[in-house]
Amino acid sequence: MTKPIYVLNGPNLNLLGLRQPEIYGHETLADVAAQLAALADQLQVQVHCAQSNHEGQLVDWIQEARQSAAGIIINPGAYSHTSVAILDALNAFEGPVLEVHISNIHKREAFRHHSFVSSRAEGVIAGFGTEGYALALRRMVSLLAA
Repeated sequence: MTKPIYVLNGPNLNLLGLRQPEIYGHETLADVAAQLAALADQLQVQVHCAQSNHEGQLVDWIQEARQSAAGIIINPGAYSHTSVAILDALNAFEGPVLEVHISNIHKREAFRHHSFVSSRAEGVIAGFGTEGYALALRRMVSLLAA
């Protein structure tokens, strides 16, 4: 596989390890990226990790992925529940999409129970902490191999 797998993170994930560690844990986004890079080496794939607090930047990266990525793993954060723009961009992407949430969004506030992104994703991983990213990467490699 020559194209990388994009791992995109939305708002406030830059504060991972600092913000509400009782919900999101103590690992930082840099820790997650390092773990994914090591796993990607084992799986003989490449990952490209990025984070933005800005919806338009995420849309730009998803659009870029149309030419540059084999698949997208996305944790849209709060944009999961609000962003039709991210959904529309993902709908224009032809490869597989997996959605990741560190917490179990279905055990949280009612407004978090719906995700626009889920209707486009081949799968959703929620509630496994940051380990969900590794699970998503393994699944993405399986989807791309099929």
